[in-house]
Amino acid sequence: MPQNDELAIALADMARDLLAQETLQSTLDRICEYAVDLVEGCEAAGILTVRRRGAGYSVRSLACTDDLVEASDSLQEEVGEGPCFDATRDRREVLRIADLADQAERWPRFTPRARELGISSMIGFLLFTYDENLGALNMYSSRPHALTERSERMGWLLASHAAVAFASARSDADLHASIASRTDIGQATGIVMERLRLTEDEAFALLAKASQDGNVKLRHLARHVVDTGEIPGR
Repeated sequence: MPQNDELAIALADMARDLLAQETLQSTLDRICEYAVDLVEGCEAAGILTVRRRGAGYSVRSLACTDDLVEASDSLQEEVGEGPCFDATRDRREVLRIADLADQAERWPRFTPRARELGISSMIGFLLFTYDENLGALNMYSSRPHALTERSERMGWLLASHAAVAFASARSDADLHASIASRTDIGQATGIVMERLRLTEDEAFALLAKASQDGNVKLRHLARHVVDTGEIPGR
């Protein structure tokens, strides 16, 4: 892990690099890579979301540096327990497991299988919460006690920068998706107007009704019309 001035320079470079990424996915990938590069003891890292689904939870891996990370995410969803679920319920900003072997009573189904995957210690950092959705940055080591208080401090600094970059990238992605959706709907409306000799209001009403009748989101229906030229119901 960089020291003193080197640490400040590394964090500044990281912040600029994250904000310069062109897509949300590249931002997430770079966050995970920086975790491995900058946090002492971190051998693998990943970002996931945990969302409440009825009586249970669903886990989705957004980015990772190693297959082990995805395996851990999938395992927690399968057994319904583990550090990510505790973080979700408690909204804990940081959860550090110095030695996973000590957690057998806490997570009796997750712990033995996680150790078989090669996980001995880990830290989770909360990146965001909204509604029933949690986003977290998780760091892993194959050695017990490899992720120390020092690792936690560095990881917290990294996660703080990452949360800002993540929020910015997500906002940009949402904006681009919204613009693309409006563009598709406008183009689809134009196609219907031209083909069926309808006014703009009549064409849009036709698309809206087809969306409702077919239980298909309007933006998806519009994209289909634009891609295929097919008019709903014709």
